[in-house]
Amino acid sequence: MPVYDFQCNRCQTVFELRASIKEKEAGLEPECPNCESQDVRQLLTAGLFLHASDVATSLSSCGPNAGPGCCG
Repeated sequence: MPVYDFQCNRCQTVFELRASIKEKEAGLEPECPNCESQDVRQLLTAGLFLHASDVATSLSSCGPNAGPGCCG
């Protein structure tokens, strides 16, 4: 189930809400767990997406000719 991040506009608390995509599409009405305000905004979070070719490229980039600092 997806996790959505929110921030309260009143007390600035950041919190998570788990909801299905169907629930999200129907409209969420999150409430701040700290001050119970419904004046909140959803934060945009970046996901990590790797393609198999990206993983293979990064794994093969370490080696004797890879240059300084690439392998840790």
